[in-house]
Amino acid sequence: MTLDQKNPRSNYLTTIFWDNDSVKLIDQTKLPEKLEIITCLTYQELAHCIKRLAIRGAPAIGVAAAMGLALCAVKSKATSKSRILEELKSAYHTLLETRPTAVNLKWGLDTIFRELDKYETVEEIKKNVVASAIKLSQEDIAINKKLGKFGSDLIKDGDVVMTHCNAGALATVSYGTALGVIRSVKESGKKISVIATETRPVMQGSRLTAFELVHDEIDVSLIPDTAVGHLMANKMIDKVIVGADRILRTGHVYNKIGTYQVALLSKSHGIPFYVAAPLSTFDLKSSTEEITIEERSVEEVTKIGDKRVAPAGVRIFNPAFDVTPPDLVAGIITEKGIIYPPYEKNVQAIFDGI
Repeated sequence: MTLDQKNPRSNYLTTIFWDNDSVKLIDQTKLPEKLEIITCLTYQELAHCIKRLAIRGAPAIGVAAAMGLALCAVKSKATSKSRILEELKSAYHTLLETRPTAVNLKWGLDTIFRELDKYETVEEIKKNVVASAIKLSQEDIAINKKLGKFGSDLIKDGDVVMTHCNAGALATVSYGTALGVIRSVKESGKKISVIATETRPVMQGSRLTAFELVHDEIDVSLIPDTAVGHLMANKMIDKVIVGADRILRTGHVYNKIGTYQVALLSKSHGIPFYVAAPLSTFDLKSSTEEITIEERSVEEVTKIGDKRVAPAGVRIFNPAFDVTPPDLVAGIITEKGIIYPPYEKNVQAIFDGI
C-alpha cells in the first residue's frame, strides 16, 4: 500500500474513488487528527482496509467490495475467461469474509457477478467490471441525495436531531444517509442542530460524525453515550436519525452497537426514531436467527489508543452491532420514500414497485 496526502474534499468528503487502476480511500482510522488517502493496488489490500475499519459504513464497503473485484480484474494475468472467473470468485470470498453483518458488502459483490456471463473475453470482463464498480459509486451519491430530500421533509426548522455512530459521507461514497438527511435540511434553509453520541468503543461518533459536521459547518454537540437518556428526559432532543448495516423485511434494523438502547430510550420519551438507508441495505430473505453479529477485537475495549484501561485477565465481549426491533422504529427513510409500519407489508410494496 502507498500513502499520499491528497485532500479529496470538495463540497463534501469523498470516501472512496477509482483512480488509474487503483482504489483510493480516506483512512478513517487516522481521523480526526489526519486526513490521509490510502492507495490500494490489489483486492487483498482493499480487503485488509475493510477489515481494519480504514473504510467502514455499509454503503461504502458495498462499493469498496465492487472496486475490490475491479482491482482483481485489472491486475489479472489470466488469458482465458474461465481463469479470470476463478480469480474473481476467489476475490469474492476474500472480500465477503471481511465484515459478515453488513449486507451491502454482499450486494456490491453480487451486483458485479450478475453481469459476468454477458462477456466472452478477458478484456471485456476487465473493462466492464471496472465500469460497473465506478457506476455503483456514482449511483451511491445520487441515492443518498434522494434519500436526504425525503428525510429532510420530516425535520422542522430549529429541530435538534440526535444520531449514533457515523452514517455520513464517510460511511458512503459521499453525502451520507442519516447525515445526508441533515445536509439536505441545511441546504433547504432550515436551521438544525445535531447531537452526536461518541459511539464507544471505536468512537465513530466523535472521530467521524463530529469531524464531518464541523467540516460542513453544521451545528453539532458531542456527548458521551451514557448521556442519551439524560438529554431525552430533559426534552433536549426532537428526533433521532441513524443509519443501518442491514434491515430485514420485518423492519428489524442491524446497526452499530448501542443503537438498540438509543431506540428504547427514544420510545420511552416519545421521540421519533428514524432509520436512513438505501434499498441495497435491505435483506428480504433472512430472519433474525440467521444473521451473524460480528465480534471485534478485545483491544478495542481494553485500550484507548496505546493506554490500557482494563485489567489483564478480564473477559471481554465486544459485539459490533445490535438489532433494533421494528416496534421502536417510526419510519425507514429510503431513496424511494419513507417506509412506515407495518413493515413487512410496506417493505415488500417498495420492492414490488421497483
